[in-house]
Amino acid sequence: KMTVKTVKMPCTAPNVYTKVPDGGWGWTIAFAFFFVEALTYGIIKSFGVFFNDLMESFDETNSRISWIISICVFVQAFTAPLSTVLSNRFGHRLVVMAGGVLISTGMVTASFSRTVVEMYITIGVVSGLGYCLSFLPTVTILSQYFDKRRSLVTAVASTGECFAVFSFAPAITALKEQIGWRYSLLSVGVLQLGIVICGSLLRPIIIKEQEEVKAQPPEEPTETKYMLENEQTRTSIESIDSGVEITTSPSNVPGHTKAEPKSEEPKEHVQILAANNSTPPEPKTKLLDFSVMRDYSFICYALFGLFATLGFFAPSLYIIPLSLSLGISKDHSAYILSAMAIAEVFGRISAGWVLNKKPIRKIYIELICVVLLSVALFAFTFASEFWGLMTCSIFFGFMLGTVAGTHIPLLAEDDVVGIAKMSSAAGVYVFIQSLAGLAGPPVAGVLVDTTQNYSSAFYSCAAGMVLGAVFLSLVRPCKVGLCRRRQQRVEESAAQALPELPDDFIDMDIGKAENSGKACDST
Repeated sequence: KMTVKTVKMPCTAPNVYTKVPDGGWGWTIAFAFFFVEALTYGIIKSFGVFFNDLMESFDETNSRISWIISICVFVQAFTAPLSTVLSNRFGHRLVVMAGGVLISTGMVTASFSRTVVEMYITIGVVSGLGYCLSFLPTVTILSQYFDKRRSLVTAVASTGECFAVFSFAPAITALKEQIGWRYSLLSVGVLQLGIVICGSLLRPIIIKEQEEVKAQPPEEPTETKYMLENEQTRTSIESIDSGVEITTSPSNVPGHTKAEPKSEEPKEHVQILAANNSTPPEPKTKLLDFSVMRDYSFICYALFGLFATLGFFAPSLYIIPLSLSLGISKDHSAYILSAMAIAEVFGRISAGWVLNKKPIRKIYIELICVVLLSVALFAFTFASEFWGLMTCSIFFGFMLGTVAGTHIPLLAEDDVVGIAKMSSAAGVYVFIQSLAGLAGPPVAGVLVDTTQNYSSAFYSCAAGMVLGAVFLSLVRPCKVGLCRRRQQRVEESAAQALPELPDDFIDMDIGKAENSGKACDST
């Protein structure tokens, strides 16, 4: 087991709450998460503005340049368990700040690259690792600060990447015309140092339920209490002449009888029980809890993320080539992509608002959104002109926002793993997603090259999303079945631990004492 004792330092000591604050400093963390989203995923989605410049400067094909982002996304997801281990060891604050430094270092170094291979290392590996260390701990600690408002706050804060696409893409394009692409990339790297400031705002939090303090001594277990009272009852009846009041309370036994020395034994027994019922020592913090892999509901949810990721990235890459192949101009094609981004903002906010309602089974709302997202992907294959693509893009963008902004925070729900295992589950979940994130665009590209039709790329995306919906529909049944099995095991173990005592065992001893008294009278 990889465990470590928590070392408390004055500057990073966690704040202890008796319940989830559902606000307070959490609003500051939500503000920080908005900018972390903008400076991570917002930059990744806006990196396409450098494609033509990189192809001309390095004399490379579009496919080789596109591997820069593919490697970056893969490293970001593949190293998610490492992010979880480091966060549990050193805290979310230091990990996010270190991630910001890595991102900025990779981008600044990439501006001096002379070959595309050097950009694979600087942006793909170095910045990719930084993206993982920055994004995942931020969304994890944000989920810990909110309960009732978790879905809404996370959805609104995650719109940072959507607003970044609007602002960064035109700003970087205008900057390139003035200072060139190398100094523009250098400026982006310096701007991403803002993640360090955002990371410094992540104050740790510990939720510890308040213990009720009772004045009276702890009560013995039921079976022990009855056995002690039974013994005192028998002692008092056998020691006192007939006609004395019968009692089952040791405190009421007369002091001149033989019950007096017996009264010390229950007191000693009570003290032992009280010591055993004392608060157990605080368990050690696990760096990475792999027990989530034994949870069938989490396995189904992870498979949902694996297949659904196939439909997350490819549509944004192929929507413009598809529109150009249908004879739509470049300007109108750009409008389609912008409309998709705007719809995604509204989708994220709407999903957060709906999931914030009580009572509601959030996993079922997510399932409905995934099914509708599959329909949107299939709809692209039937579009043949501008307004048809525009309608499909708006519908797809809205539904993508409902899923993309909620699928990671839903890990904190009891239907999946719960807030206690959120950190480890998020690391394993994103790690599994990395396989589909790396394979999704190439698989769609193979279909396009084979069929010479860009609509084929959307078939693979839709097929993956449908499989994801199937596994998502199994999450709740698996969780219910697992809880039932655990309850049965608890009941069986409790039944084996308790001896089978007759309901009238006190009456039996009283009857025995009465018979003894009668025998004495007869003599």
